[in-house]
Amino acid sequence: MRLFRRRPRAHHGSAGGLDPEAGPAPDPRTPWPESPVPADPEEAAAGFWRHWQDVLPDLSAALGEGNPRAAETLLCEAVARVHPELQFSLERGQRAVYALVVSGREDPALRPYTDAWKAAAPPDDAIWEYHDSVPPVPDPAGVTVNLGAHRLALADVRVVAQVDEAEGVVDVAVHHPVFADLDESGRTAMTFLPLEATLGERMAGERLRRVETAVAPPQSTISLGELRDLVLGLAGSVGEPD
Repeated sequence: MRLFRRRPRAHHGSAGGLDPEAGPAPDPRTPWPESPVPADPEEAAAGFWRHWQDVLPDLSAALGEGNPRAAETLLCEAVARVHPELQFSLERGQRAVYALVVSGREDPALRPYTDAWKAAAPPDDAIWEYHDSVPPVPDPAGVTVNLGAHRLALADVRVVAQVDEAEGVVDVAVHHPVFADLDESGRTAMTFLPLEATLGERMAGERLRRVETAVAPPQSTISLGELRDLVLGLAGSVGEPD
């Protein structure tokens, strides 16, 4: 799942990279100015949804034409105005055609903004559904991840899980047969991605305590589907992960 927190690029009208009225193109090394943090999450959320209604026809047209980059550009600044540290993605929905995901990556300081954003969202319908954290995929075993030259099937992921019943959390070690061929950043990505795909961002953050990478094949492992069942079975876990 791709997450975005970036600004749209400036467009220039002449072949030399200059707009006669706008002046010289900005230095690409110039950082974007810091966006202010809104004082009122509810007001910021309401502003986003007004923008959403304004751009929805263009957004739907861009997605229908297979141009997700244009669709993302329509929302970059609006998401940043809710809070500059939020990330978002446009995905295929689980129940609707499309899903809009706005995530604070489980940062407690961002939770008031994602809560307000979700509370002000329109009801899900046949076209759009809205998530304030990255949702799980229906079947992680059917997902294949492209990482550099490697294709990694999540069906091959094995997990060692140790449950702390008193705390209602699980410590896990994650293994994939290709880990030995990956660099450290690749191993890290492929340690956390299967867990988030299986449990969703919020439940993974709440129910997983210690997460380790197991390069060598461990003993007594379970599949990602079995991990989901185990976590859902913990006291206090109600319903499906969102």
